[in-house]
Amino acid sequence: MRFRILGPVSYEIEGQLHSIRGSRQRTLLAALLVSDGRPVPAEQLYTELWGETPPATANNSLQAHIYRLRGTLQRLPVGAGKGPQVTTRASGYALEHDWDNLDMTLFRSRIAESRRVVDKDPRKAYALLDQALSLWRGSPLQDVPAGPMCQSVALQLDEEHMTALEDKLWLSIGCEDPTHVIGELKRMSSVHPWRERITEMLMLALYRCGRQAEAIEAYNSARRRLVDELGMEPSTELRQRFRDILNQAPSLREFHPARY
Repeated sequence: MRFRILGPVSYEIEGQLHSIRGSRQRTLLAALLVSDGRPVPAEQLYTELWGETPPATANNSLQAHIYRLRGTLQRLPVGAGKGPQVTTRASGYALEHDWDNLDMTLFRSRIAESRRVVDKDPRKAYALLDQALSLWRGSPLQDVPAGPMCQSVALQLDEEHMTALEDKLWLSIGCEDPTHVIGELKRMSSVHPWRERITEMLMLALYRCGRQAEAIEAYNSARRRLVDELGMEPSTELRQRFRDILNQAPSLREFHPARY
């Protein structure tokens, strides 16, 4: 059995996804999952469940939700062995679970492994990134109210997802035909206009496909957006990439996989 939070909060058994009924139970489970086994104080759970103004009966209500969640977890068909359990600690509540069976853990471990092997085997690093990204089914914790702890983790995961996608596209430029990623880079450049790394990769992919004029225009368009909307110039790195393209620098044909 695997818990999933990279999208709606759910669990997976034999390839089938199952939702967690009840908004409070989902929120409570999500808070315990993102804590990665560390106890979560009751006061923090109040805020996750009810916001900054929990009811006067918050403690009793939390106990009731803990009781229901324990019952839900006990009914999960986990097969042989010990299933997930909510335990009470002096410092709060914790979820006992095989954390390798949480999609967030798998995502992060595959990203870390990709970075370990990228110098020696960029194609394996690419495959690991692809596996990591395939775990996503939408915005993380998307069906959970935005309590401060869950919201913070969701924002962090969104950034990790974006970085992993950029890393995969970078390896695609070096390991595959860069023509195949130009369309995706153009789309991402439109959706994320302030991420200069995407602009830089788009410029490089276009240049390597013999489209120097388009690479120059990609830079000029990005610069106009920055100047007109933010009142700032592109970074030193992006300006250097632009000069390299203007001068057709030989280094543009080199590939450094670990330039994550």
